[in-house]
Amino acid sequence: MYSNGESERVLGEALEGHREEAVVATKAYFRMDESNPNSGGLSRKAIEQELENSLDRLGMETIDLYQIHRWDYDTPIEETLAALDDAVRRGKVRHVGASSMWAHQFADALHASDREGYERFATMQNHYNLAYREEERETLPLCEKEGIGVMPWSPLARGYLTRPHEDVDATLRGETEEHLYEHPYREGGGPAVNERVAELADEKGVKMAQIALAWLFHKEWVDTPIVGTSSVEHLEDAVEALDIDLSESDVEWLEEPYEPVRVSGHE
Repeated sequence: MYSNGESERVLGEALEGHREEAVVATKAYFRMDESNPNSGGLSRKAIEQELENSLDRLGMETIDLYQIHRWDYDTPIEETLAALDDAVRRGKVRHVGASSMWAHQFADALHASDREGYERFATMQNHYNLAYREEERETLPLCEKEGIGVMPWSPLARGYLTRPHEDVDATLRGETEEHLYEHPYREGGGPAVNERVAELADEKGVKMAQIALAWLFHKEWVDTPIVGTSSVEHLEDAVEALDIDLSESDVEWLEEPYEPVRVSGHE
């Protein structure tokens, strides 16, 4: 769905001649053609059709990680799992993953895979950052118990954790991106969390984004946050965040203002 497939084409061109140096992940679920109901969802037809389209755009024979973007309430999970299992057996996909959903749904999917002998979801890509921690209640403990890799999306809260909250509105993203305000980052203890990230960043002489990422890196159930960068500098900053050491008291202090907020990202 990202730029209607253009992101896959760009990625494929960028990796030409370097394919084996990268682990490539993409997704299925959202409709790629609004006039064609078969271009979305997680039916066998949709998965087989859109997988081939993704491979064509990427210019690749195999996708390392193929994820379901959301839960499909119109398709039995067994049908989805069977189609994904076939894709792995045909060598079109190496691993399969899931994205934001209720913990009970993910548990049902894992149980169905075990029962039917289908390829199991290896990863969960969910909404998780210092300003949104509702996943700690059920989904993350489930992933830890089941040995599922966790790949949080929006690790910087769509930029909310990269600058003082009063400055967010002044950015181009703050002025134009409606999704930033759909999530409850500013609700509950969000502003106080933002202020503590700013204070600790100033104390350590690093950037707010690096503190927010370092917090994620200190969480054992997180394997790889999905960081979106708009410059090489941002990418280098993200890598440097791996070397930032947060004490237990730092982590507790950053987390302390958090309050329960509404579920956001898949409801």
